[in-house]
Amino acid sequence: MTSNDRVALITGTSTGIGLATAVQAARRGFRTVATLRDIARADRLRNAADDAGAELDVRPLDVTDAQSVGAAFEGVLADYGRLDVLVNNAGAGHLGTLEQEPLSALRDTMEVNFFGVAEATKAALPALRASGGRLITVTSVGGVVGQPFNEAYCAAKFAVEGLMESLAPVAAAQGVTVCVVEPGAVATEFVTNVGVDERLFAEAGPYAGSLEKYIANVTQSFRSAQTADEVAAVILDAMTADAPPFRIQTSKQAEEFAAVKFADLDGSAVQRLTGGWLA
Repeated sequence: MTSNDRVALITGTSTGIGLATAVQAARRGFRTVATLRDIARADRLRNAADDAGAELDVRPLDVTDAQSVGAAFEGVLADYGRLDVLVNNAGAGHLGTLEQEPLSALRDTMEVNFFGVAEATKAALPALRASGGRLITVTSVGGVVGQPFNEAYCAAKFAVEGLMESLAPVAAAQGVTVCVVEPGAVATEFVTNVGVDERLFAEAGPYAGSLEKYIANVTQSFRSAQTADEVAAVILDAMTADAPPFRIQTSKQAEEFAAVKFADLDGSAVQRLTGGWLA
């Protein structure tokens, strides 16, 4: 796939991986539609594009709002006449454990991270079929390995992985390539926005000690985190490679982490690994 005159729509581009991917895609020659929920937060995106000499088409798109999704894709097709790549990147982290929080928190996390992806994908598929395009979804190693205090987030990412793995052969029969991109630790505002503060520990009750140990482990792992630009480069490879694989980890760390699960038929290896974070 060459990038000349190809149209790519990327969700969740206000910061982090989405911003970096939008800028790199535009520099690579894609006509890049960079979308975000709140257009008033686009200054950082526009500044990054200007600094890189990249031209972006910045538009609003809230993946949790069906009308917003529909309007965004209709607008792209009206203006460009085609869509060649959708990058499902929009998402939100969530930290907590099931006993300690309302089920509404689980539903909200699923709404953004799973149903938002499904909504955007459904809207994009007719255009991707017409162009023989690419559907690329940023999931996480948390979509492969369940992690303590990430029940809601991992459940959503597991669901996305199941959706895309099941859809991939169906889409391929229609000429659409489906990929999932699985980052590990990435140095972005995504983790900051999860909301680790004193209130979280104060409300953890009997889980407070385990939560403190988990956060200490996560803090350690993020000392060797990838940059958003490094992850974006992997996504760009998936956008442009002749035949990208279905599942792509973005770092050696992510590969090794995911490999534990893929070789773990009875689940004991994962439980030893993640349980050790709380010991």
